[in-house]
Amino acid sequence: MTESNGASRRALLLGAGGATLGGAVLGLGADRAQATPIAGPGGRRNLPSLRPEYHLSVPDNWKNDPQRPIFVDGQYLYYYLYNADYLAGGGGTAWRLATTRDHVKFRDRGVAIPKNTNANGDCWSGSLVVDTHGTAGYGKGAVIALVTQAPEGKQAQYLWYSTNGGRSFKPGGSAPVLPNPGVHDFRDPKVIWDAPRKRWAMANAEGRRIAFYSSPDLKSWTYTGDFERTDIGVLECPDLFQMTAEDGTAHWVLGVSANGKGRDLPATYAYWTGSFDGARFTTDHDEPQWLDWGYDFYGAVTYPHHDRAGREDPRLRRAIGWANFWDYPHNALTVLTDGYNGDDMIVRELRLRGTKGDYYLASAPPAALHDYVTRTHRLGDVALNGTRDLALESSAYEISCELRWAAGIEPNAGFEVCRMPGGGRHVAAGAYVPAPYAYVNRRPTMSPAGGESKTPFDASSRRLRLRILVDRTSVELFVGDGRHVHSHRVFPFPGDNRIRMYAHDGGATFAGLTVRELEVR
Repeated sequence: MTESNGASRRALLLGAGGATLGGAVLGLGADRAQATPIAGPGGRRNLPSLRPEYHLSVPDNWKNDPQRPIFVDGQYLYYYLYNADYLAGGGGTAWRLATTRDHVKFRDRGVAIPKNTNANGDCWSGSLVVDTHGTAGYGKGAVIALVTQAPEGKQAQYLWYSTNGGRSFKPGGSAPVLPNPGVHDFRDPKVIWDAPRKRWAMANAEGRRIAFYSSPDLKSWTYTGDFERTDIGVLECPDLFQMTAEDGTAHWVLGVSANGKGRDLPATYAYWTGSFDGARFTTDHDEPQWLDWGYDFYGAVTYPHHDRAGREDPRLRRAIGWANFWDYPHNALTVLTDGYNGDDMIVRELRLRGTKGDYYLASAPPAALHDYVTRTHRLGDVALNGTRDLALESSAYEISCELRWAAGIEPNAGFEVCRMPGGGRHVAAGAYVPAPYAYVNRRPTMSPAGGESKTPFDASSRRLRLRILVDRTSVELFVGDGRHVHSHRVFPFPGDNRIRMYAHDGGATFAGLTVRELEVR
Protein backbone atom coordinates (compact mmCIF):
# COMPACT_ATOMS: atom_id res chain seq x y z
CA MET A 1 0.00 0.00 0.00
CA THR A 2 1.21 3.52 -0.69
CA GLU A 3 1.58 5.57 2.48
CA SER A 4 1.92 9.30 3.05
CA ASN A 5 5.67 9.11 2.66
CA GLY A 6 5.27 7.60 -0.79
CA ALA A 7 6.87 4.29 0.13
CA SER A 8 5.10 1.12 -0.93
CA ARG A 9 4.71 -1.88 1.36
CA ARG A 10 7.08 -3.82 -0.91
CA ALA A 11 9.75 -1.13 -0.75
CA LEU A 12 9.49 -1.06 3.03
CA LEU A 13 9.77 -4.83 3.26
CA LEU A 14 12.65 -5.10 0.82
CA GLY A 15 14.46 -2.39 2.76
CA ALA A 16 14.18 -4.16 6.11
CA GLY A 17 17.42 -5.22 7.67
CA GLY A 18 19.78 -5.20 10.59
CA ALA A 19 20.40 -1.45 10.60
CA THR A 20 16.70 -0.72 10.46
CA LEU A 21 16.00 -3.15 13.26
CA GLY A 22 18.66 -1.69 15.49
CA GLY A 23 17.41 1.86 15.26
CA ALA A 24 13.69 1.60 14.78
CA VAL A 25 12.65 -0.02 18.02
CA LEU A 26 11.22 2.77 20.11
CA GLY A 27 12.62 3.89 23.41
CA LEU A 28 15.56 1.50 23.69
CA GLY A 29 18.36 3.85 22.76
CA ALA A 30 19.71 1.37 20.23
CA ASP A 31 22.58 2.29 17.95
CA ARG A 32 21.05 3.36 14.65
CA ALA A 33 24.14 2.22 12.77
CA GLN A 34 23.96 -1.33 14.11
CA ALA A 35 23.99 -3.63 11.07
CA THR A 36 24.24 -7.09 12.60
CA PRO A 37 21.39 -9.21 13.94
CA ILE A 38 20.41 -8.13 17.43
CA ALA A 39 18.41 -11.20 18.37
CA GLY A 40 17.87 -14.78 17.36
CA PRO A 41 19.59 -18.07 18.13
CA GLY A 42 22.75 -17.45 20.08
CA GLY A 43 22.31 -13.67 19.99
CA ARG A 44 19.26 -12.94 22.11
CA ARG A 45 19.67 -10.46 24.92
CA ASN A 46 18.75 -11.56 28.42
CA LEU A 47 15.26 -10.07 28.36
CA PRO A 48 11.89 -11.57 29.30
CA SER A 49 9.93 -12.99 26.38
CA LEU A 50 7.22 -10.88 24.78
CA ARG A 51 5.92 -13.66 22.54
CA PRO A 52 2.12 -13.85 22.84
CA GLU A 53 0.49 -16.69 24.74
CA TYR A 54 -2.63 -17.25 22.62
CA HIS A 55 -2.08 -15.37 19.36
CA LEU A 56 -0.22 -16.73 16.36
CA SER A 57 3.36 -15.53 16.02
CA VAL A 58 6.00 -16.42 13.46
CA PRO A 59 8.66 -18.83 14.82
CA ASP A 60 11.52 -16.52 13.81
CA ASN A 61 12.44 -13.50 11.72
CA TRP A 62 9.47 -11.88 9.90
CA LYS A 63 5.85 -12.35 8.84
CA ASN A 64 3.33 -10.06 7.22
CA ASP A 65 0.32 -10.63 4.95
CA PRO A 66 -2.05 -13.46 5.88
CA GLN A 67 -3.35 -15.61 3.03
CA ARG A 68 -6.94 -16.86 3.16
CA PRO A 69 -7.01 -20.24 4.94
CA ILE A 70 -8.46 -23.26 3.15
CA PHE A 71 -10.04 -26.41 4.57
CA VAL A 72 -8.28 -29.68 3.69
CA ASP A 73 -8.66 -33.08 5.37
CA GLY A 74 -10.39 -31.80 8.48
CA GLN A 75 -8.09 -28.88 9.23
CA TYR A 76 -7.46 -25.33 8.08
CA LEU A 77 -4.28 -24.51 6.19
CA TYR A 78 -3.09 -20.98 6.89
CA TYR A 79 -0.27 -19.51 4.82
CA TYR A 80 1.47 -16.19 5.37
CA LEU A 81 4.35 -14.21 3.91
CA TYR A 82 7.61 -15.10 5.66
CA ASN A 83 11.17 -13.79 5.40
CA ALA A 84 13.81 -16.06 6.96
CA ASP A 85 16.55 -13.50 6.23
CA TYR A 86 14.97 -10.55 8.01
CA LEU A 87 17.35 -10.35 10.97
CA ALA A 88 20.34 -10.64 8.67
CA GLY A 89 19.12 -7.74 6.53
CA GLY A 90 17.69 -9.72 3.63
CA GLY A 91 14.41 -9.04 1.85
CA GLY A 92 11.84 -11.05 -0.05
CA THR A 93 9.13 -13.44 1.06
CA ALA A 94 8.30 -17.13 1.09
CA TRP A 95 4.94 -18.71 1.90
CA ARG A 96 4.99 -20.40 5.30
CA LEU A 97 2.26 -22.78 6.45
CA ALA A 98 0.54 -23.30 9.79
CA THR A 99 -2.42 -25.58 10.44
CA THR A 100 -5.27 -25.36 12.93
CA ARG A 101 -8.48 -27.15 13.83
CA ASP A 102 -9.91 -24.63 16.30
CA HIS A 103 -8.54 -21.25 15.06
CA VAL A 104 -6.64 -20.66 18.31
CA LYS A 105 -3.89 -23.26 18.45
CA PHE A 106 -1.71 -23.37 15.34
CA ARG A 107 0.98 -25.87 14.38
CA ASP A 108 3.88 -24.65 12.27
CA ARG A 109 4.46 -26.74 9.13
CA GLY A 110 7.39 -24.87 7.63
CA VAL A 111 7.83 -23.22 4.24
CA ALA A 112 5.45 -24.32 1.47
CA ILE A 113 6.76 -22.02 -1.29
CA PRO A 114 10.42 -20.99 -0.83
CA LYS A 115 11.79 -17.67 -1.96
CA ASN A 116 12.82 -17.26 -5.58
CA THR A 117 11.83 -20.77 -6.60
CA ASN A 118 11.79 -19.74 -10.23
CA ALA A 119 13.02 -16.89 -12.40
CA ASN A 120 9.93 -14.79 -11.67
CA GLY A 121 11.13 -14.00 -8.14
CA ASP A 122 9.52 -14.58 -4.79
CA CYS A 123 5.78 -14.97 -4.26
CA TRP A 124 3.76 -12.11 -2.83
CA SER A 125 0.16 -12.28 -1.66
CA GLY A 126 -2.59 -14.14 -3.47
CA SER A 127 -5.14 -16.79 -2.60
CA LEU A 128 -5.71 -20.52 -2.63
CA VAL A 129 -8.58 -22.74 -3.69
CA VAL A 130 -9.22 -26.47 -3.62
CA ASP A 131 -9.89 -27.42 -7.25
CA THR A 132 -12.51 -30.03 -6.43
CA HIS A 133 -13.37 -30.79 -10.05
CA GLY A 134 -9.83 -30.56 -11.43
CA THR A 135 -10.60 -27.63 -13.72
CA ALA A 136 -6.96 -26.54 -13.92
CA GLY A 137 -5.74 -29.94 -15.09
CA TYR A 138 -3.73 -30.95 -12.02
CA GLY A 139 -6.24 -33.49 -10.76
CA LYS A 140 -9.36 -33.38 -8.63
CA GLY A 141 -8.67 -31.90 -5.21
CA ALA A 142 -5.43 -30.18 -6.21
CA VAL A 143 -4.66 -27.04 -4.22
CA ILE A 144 -4.18 -24.09 -6.57
CA ALA A 145 -2.52 -20.84 -5.53
CA LEU A 146 -2.88 -17.69 -7.62
CA VAL A 147 -0.09 -15.37 -6.48
CA THR A 148 1.57 -12.12 -7.47
CA GLN A 149 5.14 -12.22 -8.72
CA ALA A 150 7.03 -9.28 -10.16
CA PRO A 151 9.85 -10.22 -12.54
CA GLU A 152 11.78 -7.08 -13.47
CA GLY A 153 9.42 -5.12 -11.20
CA LYS A 154 6.30 -5.84 -13.26
CA GLN A 155 3.49 -7.29 -11.12
CA ALA A 156 1.40 -10.09 -12.63
CA GLN A 157 -0.56 -13.14 -11.45
CA TYR A 158 0.91 -16.62 -11.64
CA LEU A 159 -0.44 -20.09 -10.93
CA TRP A 160 1.16 -22.54 -8.51
CA TYR A 161 -0.21 -25.97 -7.71
CA SER A 162 0.04 -28.65 -5.05
CA THR A 163 -0.83 -32.33 -5.34
CA ASN A 164 0.16 -33.20 -1.76
CA GLY A 165 -2.58 -31.41 0.12
CA GLY A 166 -0.98 -27.98 0.11
CA ARG A 167 2.27 -28.92 1.85
CA SER A 168 4.43 -27.85 -1.10
CA PHE A 169 3.85 -26.20 -4.46
CA LYS A 170 5.25 -26.16 -7.98
CA PRO A 171 4.94 -23.35 -10.52
CA GLY A 172 2.37 -23.99 -13.23
CA GLY A 173 4.64 -22.61 -15.91
CA SER A 174 6.73 -19.47 -16.23
CA ALA A 175 4.12 -17.27 -17.94
CA PRO A 176 1.51 -15.30 -15.99
CA VAL A 177 -2.11 -16.42 -16.13
CA LEU A 178 -3.09 -12.76 -15.77
CA PRO A 179 -0.47 -10.49 -17.39
CA ASN A 180 0.01 -6.90 -16.35
CA PRO A 181 -1.78 -4.54 -18.78
CA GLY A 182 0.73 -1.76 -18.10
CA VAL A 183 -0.12 -0.45 -14.64
CA HIS A 184 2.00 0.00 -11.52
CA ASP A 185 -0.20 -1.71 -8.91
CA PHE A 186 -1.52 -5.08 -10.07
CA ARG A 187 -1.59 -7.64 -7.27
CA ASP A 188 -3.23 -9.68 -4.51
CA PRO A 189 -5.61 -11.87 -6.57
CA LYS A 190 -8.52 -13.28 -4.55
CA VAL A 191 -10.24 -16.22 -6.25
CA ILE A 192 -13.59 -17.84 -5.42
CA TRP A 193 -15.85 -20.40 -7.07
CA ASP A 194 -18.84 -18.64 -8.67
CA ALA A 195 -21.37 -21.45 -8.25
CA PRO A 196 -24.36 -19.91 -10.10
CA ARG A 197 -22.26 -19.46 -13.23
CA LYS A 198 -20.08 -22.56 -12.68
CA ARG A 199 -16.81 -20.71 -13.13
CA TRP A 200 -14.09 -19.04 -11.13
CA ALA A 201 -14.16 -15.36 -10.22
CA MET A 202 -11.20 -13.18 -9.27
CA ALA A 203 -10.96 -9.83 -7.50
CA ASN A 204 -7.61 -8.17 -8.23
CA ALA A 205 -6.16 -5.01 -6.65
CA GLU A 206 -5.21 -2.46 -9.31
CA GLY A 207 -4.33 0.82 -7.65
CA ARG A 208 -7.52 2.59 -6.64
CA ARG A 209 -9.81 -0.01 -8.15
CA ILE A 210 -10.67 -3.66 -7.72
CA ALA A 211 -11.02 -5.41 -11.08
CA PHE A 212 -13.09 -8.57 -11.58
CA TYR A 213 -12.23 -11.46 -13.88
CA SER A 214 -13.77 -14.84 -14.69
CA SER A 215 -12.22 -18.15 -15.72
CA PRO A 216 -13.33 -21.72 -16.48
CA ASP A 217 -9.98 -23.26 -15.54
CA LEU A 218 -7.95 -20.87 -13.30
CA LYS A 219 -5.57 -20.33 -16.23
CA SER A 220 -7.39 -18.13 -18.75
CA TRP A 221 -8.99 -15.02 -17.30
CA THR A 222 -11.47 -12.55 -18.83
CA TYR A 223 -12.06 -9.05 -17.48
CA THR A 224 -15.71 -8.48 -16.48
CA GLY A 225 -15.86 -5.19 -14.56
CA ASP A 226 -14.42 -3.14 -11.72
CA PHE A 227 -15.11 -1.25 -8.51
CA GLU A 228 -13.34 2.08 -7.94
CA ARG A 229 -12.66 4.21 -4.84
CA THR A 230 -10.41 7.25 -4.93
CA ASP A 231 -10.70 8.49 -1.33
CA ILE A 232 -9.19 5.71 0.81
CA GLY A 233 -5.75 5.28 -0.71
CA VAL A 234 -4.39 2.42 -2.77
CA LEU A 235 -6.60 -0.66 -2.41
CA GLU A 236 -4.94 -3.94 -1.47
CA CYS A 237 -5.74 -7.52 -0.46
CA PRO A 238 -9.31 -7.66 -1.82
CA ASP A 239 -11.91 -10.01 -0.39
CA LEU A 240 -15.15 -11.19 -2.01
CA PHE A 241 -17.70 -13.56 -0.50
CA GLN A 242 -21.38 -14.26 0.04
CA MET A 243 -22.96 -14.68 3.49
CA THR A 244 -26.37 -15.46 4.89
CA ALA A 245 -27.46 -12.87 7.44
CA GLU A 246 -29.12 -13.74 10.73
CA ASP A 247 -32.49 -12.81 9.19
CA GLY A 248 -31.99 -15.48 6.51
CA THR A 249 -31.24 -13.18 3.57
CA ALA A 250 -28.15 -13.65 1.40
CA HIS A 251 -25.71 -10.80 0.69
CA TRP A 252 -22.37 -10.28 -0.98
CA VAL A 253 -19.48 -8.51 0.74
CA LEU A 254 -16.50 -6.82 -0.91
CA GLY A 255 -13.56 -6.07 1.37
CA VAL A 256 -10.19 -4.35 0.89
CA SER A 257 -7.23 -3.25 2.95
CA ALA A 258 -7.27 0.52 2.61
CA ASN A 259 -6.00 3.74 4.17
CA GLY A 260 -8.71 6.13 5.29
CA LYS A 261 -6.44 8.30 7.43
CA GLY A 262 -6.90 11.28 5.13
CA ARG A 263 -10.60 11.22 6.05
CA ASP A 264 -10.05 10.48 9.74
CA LEU A 265 -10.98 6.85 9.12
CA PRO A 266 -9.07 3.65 9.88
CA ALA A 267 -6.35 2.06 7.78
CA THR A 268 -7.54 -1.50 8.18
CA TYR A 269 -10.19 -3.63 6.43
CA ALA A 270 -12.90 -1.64 4.66
CA TYR A 271 -15.96 -3.43 3.34
CA TRP A 272 -19.26 -2.92 1.56
CA THR A 273 -22.36 -5.11 1.50
CA GLY A 274 -24.17 -5.42 -1.79
CA SER A 275 -24.71 -7.71 -4.77
CA PHE A 276 -22.40 -9.46 -7.22
CA ASP A 277 -23.66 -10.68 -10.59
CA GLY A 278 -20.48 -12.50 -11.57
CA ALA A 279 -19.13 -9.44 -13.35
CA ARG A 280 -19.62 -6.38 -11.15
CA PHE A 281 -20.22 -5.52 -7.52
CA THR A 282 -23.01 -3.10 -6.59
CA THR A 283 -22.94 -1.60 -3.10
CA ASP A 284 -25.87 -1.13 -0.74
CA HIS A 285 -24.30 2.12 0.47
CA ASP A 286 -21.48 4.24 -0.92
CA GLU A 287 -19.54 4.69 2.32
CA PRO A 288 -17.41 1.77 3.49
CA GLN A 289 -17.77 0.11 6.84
CA TRP A 290 -14.67 -1.00 8.76
CA LEU A 291 -14.03 -4.37 10.34
CA ASP A 292 -11.59 -2.78 12.77
CA TRP A 293 -11.07 0.75 14.10
CA GLY A 294 -7.71 0.23 15.77
CA TYR A 295 -4.29 0.84 14.26
CA ASP A 296 -3.06 -2.72 13.68
CA PHE A 297 -5.34 -4.98 11.66
CA TYR A 298 -3.95 -4.87 8.14
CA GLY A 299 -3.93 -7.30 5.22
CA ALA A 300 -6.86 -9.14 6.80
CA VAL A 301 -8.53 -12.09 5.12
CA THR A 302 -11.80 -13.88 5.81
CA TYR A 303 -12.62 -17.55 5.29
CA PRO A 304 -15.70 -19.77 5.62
CA HIS A 305 -16.54 -22.10 8.48
CA HIS A 306 -16.84 -25.81 7.66
CA ASP A 307 -18.77 -28.48 9.51
CA ARG A 308 -17.30 -31.91 10.25
CA ALA A 309 -18.40 -33.16 6.85
CA GLY A 310 -16.52 -30.33 5.16
CA ARG A 311 -19.61 -28.36 4.14
CA GLU A 312 -19.40 -24.57 4.27
CA ASP A 313 -21.69 -22.76 6.69
CA PRO A 314 -22.93 -19.59 4.93
CA ARG A 315 -23.84 -17.96 8.27
CA LEU A 316 -20.35 -17.97 9.78
CA ARG A 317 -16.95 -16.77 8.59
CA ARG A 318 -13.71 -16.02 10.33
CA ALA A 319 -11.15 -13.26 9.87
CA ILE A 320 -7.48 -12.94 10.68
CA GLY A 321 -5.36 -9.80 10.35
CA TRP A 322 -1.70 -8.84 10.64
CA ALA A 323 -0.92 -7.13 13.97
CA ASN A 324 1.13 -4.33 12.44
CA PHE A 325 0.99 -1.46 9.97
CA TRP A 326 3.27 -0.07 7.27
CA ASP A 327 3.82 3.25 9.06
CA TYR A 328 6.06 1.46 11.59
CA PRO A 329 6.59 -2.17 10.48
CA HIS A 330 9.99 -2.64 12.10
CA ASN A 331 9.25 -1.15 15.53
CA ALA A 332 9.01 -4.45 17.39
CA LEU A 333 10.43 -5.17 20.81
CA THR A 334 10.10 -8.88 20.06
CA VAL A 335 13.11 -8.53 17.77
CA LEU A 336 15.19 -7.88 20.88
CA THR A 337 13.46 -10.29 23.23
CA ASP A 338 12.55 -13.24 21.00
CA GLY A 339 14.26 -12.86 17.63
CA TYR A 340 11.19 -12.26 15.48
CA ASN A 341 8.79 -9.60 14.17
CA GLY A 342 5.34 -10.80 13.25
CA ASP A 343 2.11 -11.58 15.11
CA ASP A 344 -1.53 -11.81 14.10
CA MET A 345 -4.53 -10.48 15.92
CA ILE A 346 -6.96 -13.06 17.28
CA VAL A 347 -8.96 -15.02 14.73
CA ARG A 348 -12.46 -13.61 15.00
CA GLU A 349 -15.85 -15.06 14.18
CA LEU A 350 -17.96 -13.02 11.76
CA ARG A 351 -21.73 -12.94 11.44
CA LEU A 352 -23.81 -10.73 9.17
CA ARG A 353 -26.47 -8.74 11.00
CA GLY A 354 -28.99 -6.05 10.14
CA THR A 355 -32.31 -5.43 8.44
CA LYS A 356 -33.75 -3.57 5.46
CA GLY A 357 -30.55 -2.83 3.59
CA ASP A 358 -28.42 -1.92 6.61
CA TYR A 359 -26.18 -4.92 7.15
CA TYR A 360 -22.85 -5.17 8.94
CA LEU A 361 -20.28 -7.74 10.03
CA ALA A 362 -20.31 -8.42 13.77
CA SER A 363 -17.07 -9.80 15.25
CA ALA A 364 -16.45 -12.00 18.28
CA PRO A 365 -13.39 -13.81 19.64
CA PRO A 366 -13.32 -17.50 18.69
CA ALA A 367 -15.49 -19.83 20.75
CA ALA A 368 -12.54 -22.18 21.24
CA LEU A 369 -10.73 -19.53 23.28
CA HIS A 370 -12.56 -20.87 26.33
CA ASP A 371 -10.63 -24.15 25.95
CA TYR A 372 -7.41 -22.32 26.84
CA VAL A 373 -8.52 -20.65 30.06
CA THR A 374 -6.06 -21.48 32.84
CA ARG A 375 -7.76 -19.53 35.61
CA THR A 376 -11.05 -17.65 35.97
CA HIS A 377 -11.68 -14.72 38.30
CA ARG A 378 -15.41 -13.99 38.72
CA LEU A 379 -15.78 -10.63 40.43
CA GLY A 380 -19.54 -10.22 40.02
CA ASP A 381 -21.09 -6.75 39.86
CA VAL A 382 -18.58 -4.10 40.91
CA ALA A 383 -19.91 -0.60 41.63
CA LEU A 384 -17.18 2.00 41.36
CA ASN A 385 -16.75 5.75 41.58
CA GLY A 386 -13.02 6.31 41.31
CA THR A 387 -10.38 3.61 40.78
CA ARG A 388 -9.73 0.07 41.92
CA ASP A 389 -6.63 -2.06 41.36
CA LEU A 390 -7.25 -5.76 40.77
CA ALA A 391 -5.19 -8.25 42.77
CA LEU A 392 -4.00 -9.91 39.59
CA GLU A 393 -0.74 -9.89 37.68
CA SER A 394 -1.02 -11.28 34.17
CA SER A 395 0.09 -10.55 30.61
CA ALA A 396 -2.41 -12.78 28.78
CA TYR A 397 -6.10 -12.62 29.62
CA GLU A 398 -9.62 -11.62 28.64
CA ILE A 399 -11.80 -9.14 30.53
CA SER A 400 -15.57 -9.21 30.01
CA CYS A 401 -18.31 -7.13 31.63
CA GLU A 402 -21.28 -4.92 30.96
CA LEU A 403 -20.85 -1.28 31.90
CA ARG A 404 -23.98 0.22 33.46
CA TRP A 405 -24.66 3.76 34.65
CA ALA A 406 -27.57 5.61 36.20
CA ALA A 407 -29.83 8.14 34.52
CA GLY A 408 -28.33 11.61 34.55
CA ILE A 409 -24.80 10.21 34.97
CA GLU A 410 -22.25 10.32 32.14
CA PRO A 411 -19.10 8.55 33.34
CA ASN A 412 -15.77 7.78 31.76
CA ALA A 413 -15.29 4.13 32.70
CA GLY A 414 -13.01 1.29 31.72
CA PHE A 415 -9.72 -0.43 32.42
CA GLU A 416 -6.05 0.41 32.47
CA VAL A 417 -4.35 -2.73 31.15
CA CYS A 418 -0.64 -3.38 30.63
CA ARG A 419 -0.25 -1.10 33.64
CA MET A 420 3.13 -0.59 35.25
CA PRO A 421 3.42 -1.23 39.00
CA GLY A 422 2.60 1.98 40.81
CA GLY A 423 0.99 3.61 37.77
CA GLY A 424 2.22 5.54 34.78
CA ARG A 425 2.52 3.43 31.65
CA HIS A 426 -0.71 1.71 30.61
CA VAL A 427 -3.26 1.24 27.84
CA ALA A 428 -6.77 2.54 28.53
CA ALA A 429 -9.83 0.76 27.13
CA GLY A 430 -13.36 1.80 27.96
CA ALA A 431 -16.28 4.12 27.25
CA TYR A 432 -16.65 7.89 27.44
CA VAL A 433 -20.39 8.33 27.87
CA PRO A 434 -20.67 12.16 27.41
CA ALA A 435 -19.68 11.90 23.72
CA PRO A 436 -20.54 8.94 23.61
CA TYR A 437 -17.72 6.74 22.27
CA ALA A 438 -15.77 3.61 23.12
CA TYR A 439 -12.01 3.87 22.89
CA VAL A 440 -8.57 2.36 23.21
CA ASN A 441 -5.84 4.85 24.11
CA ARG A 442 -2.25 3.63 23.86
CA ARG A 443 -0.63 7.05 24.33
CA PRO A 444 0.38 6.34 27.96
CA THR A 445 2.55 3.38 26.92
CA MET A 446 5.52 2.94 24.60
CA SER A 447 3.60 2.52 21.37
CA PRO A 448 4.87 2.59 17.79
CA ALA A 449 2.68 5.51 16.68
CA GLY A 450 -0.84 6.82 16.98
CA GLY A 451 -2.81 7.42 20.12
CA GLU A 452 -6.53 6.86 20.63
CA SER A 453 -9.09 5.09 18.47
CA LYS A 454 -12.79 5.86 18.97
CA THR A 455 -16.13 4.43 17.86
CA PRO A 456 -19.62 5.75 18.66
CA PHE A 457 -22.27 3.79 20.54
CA ASP A 458 -25.89 4.30 21.55
CA ALA A 459 -25.90 5.38 25.21
CA SER A 460 -29.69 5.50 25.57
CA SER A 461 -29.86 2.05 27.21
CA ARG A 462 -27.26 3.15 29.80
CA ARG A 463 -25.29 -0.05 29.32
CA LEU A 464 -22.48 -1.29 27.07
CA ARG A 465 -20.89 -4.71 26.72
CA LEU A 466 -17.06 -4.83 26.61
CA ARG A 467 -14.64 -7.68 25.89
CA ILE A 468 -10.94 -6.89 26.09
CA LEU A 469 -8.22 -9.30 24.98
CA VAL A 470 -4.70 -8.62 26.25
CA ASP A 471 -1.75 -10.74 25.13
CA ARG A 472 1.64 -9.19 25.96
CA THR A 473 2.00 -6.87 22.96
CA SER A 474 -1.61 -6.56 21.79
CA VAL A 475 -4.87 -5.14 23.12
CA GLU A 476 -8.19 -5.82 21.35
CA LEU A 477 -11.51 -4.28 22.40
CA PHE A 478 -14.81 -5.78 21.19
CA VAL A 479 -17.64 -3.29 21.75
CA GLY A 480 -21.31 -4.19 22.13
CA ASP A 481 -22.35 -6.88 19.67
CA GLY A 482 -19.01 -6.66 17.84
CA ARG A 483 -19.85 -4.17 15.12
CA HIS A 484 -16.88 -2.13 16.34
CA VAL A 485 -13.50 -3.60 17.28
CA HIS A 486 -10.25 -1.83 18.19
CA SER A 487 -7.03 -3.82 17.59
CA HIS A 488 -3.79 -2.29 18.80
CA ARG A 489 -0.17 -3.30 18.94
CA VAL A 490 1.37 -2.11 22.22
CA PHE A 491 4.77 -2.29 23.85
CA PRO A 492 4.59 -2.61 27.63
CA PHE A 493 7.76 -2.98 29.64
CA PRO A 494 8.47 -6.31 31.33
CA GLY A 495 6.44 -6.25 34.52
CA ASP A 496 3.71 -3.95 33.14
CA ASN A 497 1.11 -6.59 33.96
CA ARG A 498 -1.33 -4.90 36.36
CA ILE A 499 -5.01 -4.03 35.83
CA ARG A 500 -6.82 -0.96 37.16
CA MET A 501 -10.54 -0.27 36.88
CA TYR A 502 -11.77 3.31 36.74
CA ALA A 503 -15.12 5.12 36.69
CA HIS A 504 -15.03 8.88 36.87
CA ASP A 505 -17.68 11.63 36.78
CA GLY A 506 -20.44 9.84 38.65
CA GLY A 507 -19.34 6.23 38.65
CA ALA A 508 -20.56 3.05 36.98
CA THR A 509 -21.20 -0.61 37.66
CA PHE A 510 -19.06 -3.28 35.99
CA ALA A 511 -21.72 -6.00 35.82
CA GLY A 512 -20.67 -9.64 35.56
CA LEU A 513 -17.01 -8.70 35.66
CA THR A 514 -14.87 -11.71 34.75
CA VAL A 515 -11.16 -12.05 34.04
CA ARG A 516 -9.92 -15.22 32.34
CA GLU A 517 -6.21 -15.94 32.15
CA LEU A 518 -5.26 -17.65 28.89
CA GLU A 519 -2.44 -19.83 27.61
CA VAL A 520 -1.99 -22.11 24.60
CA ARG A 521 0.34 -24.93 25.56
